[in-house]
Formats: sequence, structure tokens, C-alpha cells
Amino acid sequence: MLSHLPVLQVIVPLMAAPLCLLIAKPKWVWLLAITASGLTFVLSCLLLQQVVAAGPLTYELGGWEAPWGIEYRIDYLNAFLLLIISAISTVVLFAAHTAIEKEIPSKRQTFFYVLYLLSLVGMLGIVSTGDAFNLFVFLEISSLSSYGLIALGKDRRALWAAYQYLIMGTIGATFILIGIGLMYQMTGTLNMEDLSMRLPEVAQTRSVFTAFAFIIVGVCLKLALFPLHLWLPNAYAYAPSIVTAYFSATATKVAIYVLIRFTFSVFGLSFSFTALPLQMIFLVLGLSGIFMASIAAIYQQNVKHIFAYSSIAHIGYMIIGYSISTVAGLTATLLHVFNHALMKSALFLALAAVIYRTGAVYLYQFQGLSQKMPLTMAAIVLAGLSLIGAPLTVGFVSKWYLLIALIERGWWPVAVLILLGNLLTVVYVWRVIEMAYFRPPLRQQPVDHSKQEAPYSLLLPVWILVAANIYFGIDTRLSIQVAELAAQSLFGVRQ
Repeated sequence: MLSHLPVLQVIVPLMAAPLCLLIAKPKWVWLLAITASGLTFVLSCLLLQQVVAAGPLTYELGGWEAPWGIEYRIDYLNAFLLLIISAISTVVLFAAHTAIEKEIPSKRQTFFYVLYLLSLVGMLGIVSTGDAFNLFVFLEISSLSSYGLIALGKDRRALWAAYQYLIMGTIGATFILIGIGLMYQMTGTLNMEDLSMRLPEVAQTRSVFTAFAFIIVGVCLKLALFPLHLWLPNAYAYAPSIVTAYFSATATKVAIYVLIRFTFSVFGLSFSFTALPLQMIFLVLGLSGIFMASIAAIYQQNVKHIFAYSSIAHIGYMIIGYSISTVAGLTATLLHVFNHALMKSALFLALAAVIYRTGAVYLYQFQGLSQKMPLTMAAIVLAGLSLIGAPLTVGFVSKWYLLIALIERGWWPVAVLILLGNLLTVVYVWRVIEMAYFRPPLRQQPVDHSKQEAPYSLLLPVWILVAANIYFGIDTRLSIQVAELAAQSLFGVRQ
């Protein structure tokens, strides 16, 4: 059984998705979905344990030896991502049954879980596979199910948001497919490890440069890197709240993984950062994203829009760490991938609790909300402090490592700009806190806290994620150790 762990990650939710259609009651469908997701989390823990103990694992589908057959290859990098995706998926699903009651009609709830599991299949497959075309197939599975999940939002604008995402996502996927096709034309293989050995022989051809450009642009569209981010704010704002909590923690992180995998493992470090000016391009785009998205967040009135633009800004932090092109910089990026998933899932899940109880989406509706929903607002405050990077939270850890990496590289001006950009985070987080704690409630009337607070089925997952924000901000052994091992392996540093 242990030898089949890499493929079981994908098989379990893939088998559960069609089974959901055979079950009539949404509660039983929810139980099946959470069982499947929980099992993938257990499998990801076992995979990470095996990789740390014995090194990378390979699995040949159907017994066909690579590069002829499809190979799943699990190393430090994708074992880390598998853990993040499956953990967030499971915690978010705990809240799903309650959260979707008021946002998705009961007759559509079964389809929600089917699409959710298919999206999980796609993300896990993207991260697990060692075959470039197979990665594209899983990317399409994840994308198509994502469009459906966003369109389930009760606001009619969810349809427009899903359509925007569909257009941008299709363009991005087409670019990636063209790039993969050009690589296959030049090398005759789709296996990523085989590609990494054959590409250097034809690296200086126009076809390879074109393939690289298409893949980078396509991935950046999926990543929502500034200025290719236009699909993300509305997708996060108008999707069902539980979908936003899931996507904000996983979708862009998978795109970061694809970017790292292609540039480091397939094309190679020397080609990606020496033959092309990728370092400076991503540095400029990352800084632009931090400032432009943070400024946009300050002026938003929809709270989900505020934190959606915040996600674009934090993608900038990850890209800056990536652009440093050192072990320390990549470690900072991978740390922020892990930590940002905890921050944003906690924030958006807490917002789901607010929406469930009060329907509040706009900033003015948060006036005095701390009196009605003290536990939920306390969770938003703590997750917001983590977003800012307050000490003893995960946000502080990854931003500290990013600053150290910049200083070691000699990029002092960039480190100063990072600190200035972080001050903008304080501004938009404070806007929410000020409304909830320092403004009187919209309706002056006695408040029964027991009836106004969110249900425990929502509060428990929120506080699990908030506790994780604090715990992994204090005990950083797991996140830092695995992030460092992954970064060192990608740079070819012997363990």
C-alpha cells in the first residue's frame, strides 16, 4: 500500500466525486467529501514523512517505465504542497455543510461537493505528476471545476466573475499547452526529468525560448501576478464564501509550484535566470503587485474585495523571494506559500461565518460587529495580524526570512520597499478592525451573544486555522525544515 501513496492522493477524491452524485442527501455527500479529503491529508503526511526519511519517490502508472509512461514523482517540493492543499481542503470542508446553507440552494449542494472534489483532484494531480502534458490535463480539470464553483455564488455577478476567469484561464492554459508542445517538438519527450536532460542540447534555439515565454506567461495568468490579475478580485468576491476560503489558500499556491517546477527542474536555473532577464522582470512585477494591489485594497468597500487584492499583493512577496534566485530567497517563497495559505483560509473562513450570520459583505456593515460576533471578529483580528506580519504569527516568519534573503543578496532598497509595502497592509486591515471595534452598531439594540455568534460548526474550523497561524509562528520546525530542504534540492545543494 505504501508504494501506491503517490497515485492514491489523486485516486481517492477522484473516486469520491462521482459517488457523490449517487447520494441524495447533502449531509451524506458532505460526509463522503470530507472523508475523502481527510484521507488525502493522511496520505500527504505519510508521503512527506517518507520523502524526508528516504528521499524522492517515483510511481509508474500502469507499469510503463518513464519516459514512455506517466510517472508520478514526489520530492520535498511537491510533498510540501500536497500537505498544504490537503490540509486546507479538509479544514475548509468541515465548515462547508453549514456555510453553504444560505449561499447555495439545496438542489445544487451535491454538485458543489462534486466540483470541489474534482478541483482537489486537479490540484493534487498538478503537484504529483512528473509528466508535463499530464500536468496540463490536471490543470484543466482543476480550472473547469473552479469555474463551476465560482458560478454557484448567489450574487448574479458570480456568473460574470466565472466568465472572466474562464476567458483568462483558457488563455493561460492555451499558452502553457503551446509551450509544452514546442518542448515536445524539440525533445520528443514529455517527462519532466527527461526534459531537463534533453533541453540543454537545444536550449539556444528559438523554439525553446518561445516555449519558455509561453509557459511563463500562461502560468502568470493562472497565478494572477500583476498585471495579469484582473480575474481574481471578482472571482474571490462573488464566489460562495467557502469556495473563496479554499481557493485563496490553494489555487495560486499551485500556480507558484508550477512556475518553480518549470523554471528550476525543467528548464534549469542557468537558463531561466542567466539566459533570460527573468530575475529583474519578476522583481519589478512583484514590487508593483505589492504596492498597486495594496493601494487598491485600501479603497475597497467590499471586505472580500479588500482581502482579494491583499492576495495579489502577497503573490508579489512570493515572486520577489523567487526572483532573488538564492536558496534563502526560494526558502522565503515556499515559507510564504505555506503561511499565506493559513492566513487567507482563516480570514475568508471567518468572513464566511460573518456572511452566514449577518449577510455583511460591505465595510459599513461591520460597524460594531465585535459586540455581536466577538469570537468571529477576534479570529479576523488575529488572522489580520498574521497578514501584517506581527511577531508570533506565521506572517512574521516568512517576511523575516524574505528580508534576510534580500539583505544577504545586497538588495537593501528592495528590503526597504517591502517594509513600506507592509505598512499598506496595516492600513487596510485596520479599516476592518476600526469598523468592528470602534464604531457603534448599525442598530442600537440589546444583543444576545449566544444567538448572534456564528455556529460552532463554522467557528471550530476558523479557530483551528487561527491557532495554526500562531502555532507555526512559534514552532517553525516543520515549515522551515521542509522549505529549506525543498529549496536546497532545487538548487542542487547536497542534503
